[in-house]
Amino acid sequence: MQLFGTDGVRGKAGEKLTAMLSMRLAMAAGIYFRKNSKTNKILVGKDTRRSGYMIENALVSGLTAVGYNVIQIGPMPTPAIAFLTADMRCDAGIMISASHNPYYDNGIKFFNHNGDKLQECDEEAIEQIYFNEEIIEENQKTDQDIGASKRIDDVIGRYIVHLKNSFPKDLTLNNLRIVIDTANGAAYKVAPTVFSELGAEVIVINDKPNGFNINYKCGAMHPEELAANVKKYRADIGFALDGDADRLVVVDEKGEIVDGDHLLGALATFLDSQEKLQKRTMVATVMSNKGLEDYLQSCDISLVRCSVGDKYVLDEMKKRGLNFGGEQSGHVVFGDYAKTGDGIATALQITALMLKSNKKASEILRPFTLYPSRLENIAIKRKIPLEEIEGYEKLQEELKQKGLRSLIRYSGTENKLRILLEGKDRKLLDKAMEELIAFFQHELA
Repeated sequence: MQLFGTDGVRGKAGEKLTAMLSMRLAMAAGIYFRKNSKTNKILVGKDTRRSGYMIENALVSGLTAVGYNVIQIGPMPTPAIAFLTADMRCDAGIMISASHNPYYDNGIKFFNHNGDKLQECDEEAIEQIYFNEEIIEENQKTDQDIGASKRIDDVIGRYIVHLKNSFPKDLTLNNLRIVIDTANGAAYKVAPTVFSELGAEVIVINDKPNGFNINYKCGAMHPEELAANVKKYRADIGFALDGDADRLVVVDEKGEIVDGDHLLGALATFLDSQEKLQKRTMVATVMSNKGLEDYLQSCDISLVRCSVGDKYVLDEMKKRGLNFGGEQSGHVVFGDYAKTGDGIATALQITALMLKSNKKASEILRPFTLYPSRLENIAIKRKIPLEEIEGYEKLQEELKQKGLRSLIRYSGTENKLRILLEGKDRKLLDKAMEELIAFFQHELA
């Protein structure tokens, strides 16, 4: 596809993601969603980037031009858009955000009437309309058929109530001191409000967005400041969100960052202990450490792997009827509470785990040891399908027999082969890596 990437349409605002592109994309999306329209309403939210004003107005122009009524709700987390699209009975939802990217980038993400991210077939259909001048022209509205728009500022309360309802009714945060880094992003109002209303003593940092400081040396991409503040205020735990609050990084009471795979393992077993983990199975990506897989297996919990991207985690969860999954990077999906990764909902479940276990974050959030891993990128001259290389399958089988997990793939942009190896024995791992490098340098020279 020419427009859509792994998570919507994204690029430098004003350069790739222009007002004209945004308006035409909105027209194409509106024409596509009209086929199954029930309410003729589309929800539009955004994060705190300055370019959000430009893109929001362009989207509204495009949607109203093809007859849609638009509800604008201002800065809100991506998972809030997913929830509110369904809750407010809209035909679709649109989030303007480039997630963890710098302020000068922006993006447009679409959700269907159920609050689910679009499938690739939906995105392809929208692209086909986008590039079809005749369809765009035919669907321009006039007179009373032109759509309207209105801004609603009080929907934040619906999402706050929804989040609070995901927290166990028999628990309170009264005795917890929590530091929250909102990354000067979309959750700068929501996150502190939720934790304060549940009783926590909340210390908030990076909650003064100015259009340009989103994700800048703060939030999930830079949790160092959070770690320092957790130690400074002697907090029980710290939470760092990214710009659109669908990702979470956790810092324990010692000021140490918790690995994403450790979080997934701790939360999976927490759900399982409450008999809330459907089919005793969770989804993670191919990047998750083998230590997580072996730990879950020891707890009689199955791990299903998928491609990198929370979109693929969600697809696998739906396909298998599962309610929990995530990425090591901090996207964690609780299917019972959210349609996508939700940093605030994840943070609430982590505090519930701490309270239920009556243990400190450092004691409960590292339930297993991560295996040593090594990633190498080797320069190559040609890209032959791996399965067609003589001896490749035998090589893979030998790695399995040695207890090593491998992920071998070509770079999509460079003449490089990426090799990831994981295993308990560092010496064995290093020796196997050197053998792999020599093998592929010979075969792909």
